[in-house]
Amino acid sequence: MNKTLRIASILTWINMIIWGLLCTFVLLAVLTSGSLAYFVVLVLPSAIVLHSYAALKLQKSIRNPAVPLNSQTPTGIRFIGFVALFIGISNLISGFSIIQNSREFLQQVQSQMTPEMKQLHFTEAHMRAVGIITLLVGLCVSVNVVLNLRLLKWYILSRNNTNIP
Repeated sequence: MNKTLRIASILTWINMIIWGLLCTFVLLAVLTSGSLAYFVVLVLPSAIVLHSYAALKLQKSIRNPAVPLNSQTPTGIRFIGFVALFIGISNLISGFSIIQNSREFLQQVQSQMTPEMKQLHFTEAHMRAVGIITLLVGLCVSVNVVLNLRLLKWYILSRNNTNIP
């Protein structure tokens, strides 16, 4: 279980940093645009940040049994974990799709570019790199959720076994 805890901890921090920065940048963009309608864009990425925060609390309770886990944290890990898992699987599918159809995605991206942006000269290799990054991000989120759900199950079972008279 120590190996699982270590891997889950590393992935949790990676997700917390990446998705936290993404949420921060989106929040700043929403605030500078003046349109509050874009707050909806923050709902799904913030689920990953919330799941990572709850997972850190769980990992802290596992490492130090004297620190109790809040009664709402397991429910949060499960519910928000499934939302984060949905996002992770969506990123995995998107990454595979971008890698397999890089030429079509490149044409679609180039059709939406302004003349100034067309000077950047994106290639199919760039689109494949975007697909690989999307695939890795989705894999990090998905594996992290599954590991933290396993850790939660282990934590609950170990707490129930120690409370038996």
